[in-house]
Amino acid sequence: MTGFRILALCAVLGAAPVLAQKPAAPYQPKMGQKGKDVVWIPSPDAMVERMLDMARVSSADFVVDLGSGDGRNVIAAAKRGARALGVEYNLDLVELSKRNAAAAGVSDRASFVQGDMFAADVSGATTLILFLIPDNLRRLEPSFRSMKPGSRIVSNTYEIGGGWEPDLTETLPLCASWCSAHLYIVPAKVDGTWRMDEGMLSLEQFHQVAWGTYETNGIFLPVEEGRLAGRDITFTVNRVRYEARVNGRTMEGVAKGRETRPFRAVLQ
Repeated sequence: MTGFRILALCAVLGAAPVLAQKPAAPYQPKMGQKGKDVVWIPSPDAMVERMLDMARVSSADFVVDLGSGDGRNVIAAAKRGARALGVEYNLDLVELSKRNAAAAGVSDRASFVQGDMFAADVSGATTLILFLIPDNLRRLEPSFRSMKPGSRIVSNTYEIGGGWEPDLTETLPLCASWCSAHLYIVPAKVDGTWRMDEGMLSLEQFHQVAWGTYETNGIFLPVEEGRLAGRDITFTVNRVRYEARVNGRTMEGVAKGRETRPFRAVLQ
């Protein structure tokens, strides 16, 4: 074997380990790729910030994103000082989210777990920031109802449906797609009979809407214009406007008629 051939063979053999050790390219998701329950389409950055603004996310919040994708909602919330958690079924996306959080310097506040969003416990969250299709939102509705009154849910583009009405809808200007977001404030539960100083207040409820009757001295009056926004309730009886804060089994506020007076009600 000539010296030239020996040198060439050594060069090839020497290069082989180098080629074998070349690191794989970092995982990058593709727009529209299929997932367990929905294709991956990230919220535009401007929409992420708008949703956080609508929910008034601050350092006092615990934000959860179900189907968190590349982690952008969670990371943006953590940048505002909130504790934030992403639940994502695709393990590659979970690891990508962790790398993105580290690069953004928020790993101490932003965490990610691999899991099924329909099995996630969101009862401790103060805010949900979501981009899910209507069928996903419908299936998650029982989880939404498990959240504490006053918790906020913001959904990119799609409404929860099923009788839930947005408390606020905003649209980005000069936007081509995924331009609207809907805010829902989880209402307090007021179904039942409440004892007041001068009578009994019987309420029924469907999400943020309440109605019923007020009985005093054997006279029954309709409860009208009942509306809940988190723990705050307003309703009208015989042209008297009631505004109150619900705290578990008590309701305290003011009644505004010919005069303004305080009132208190206790759930029986």
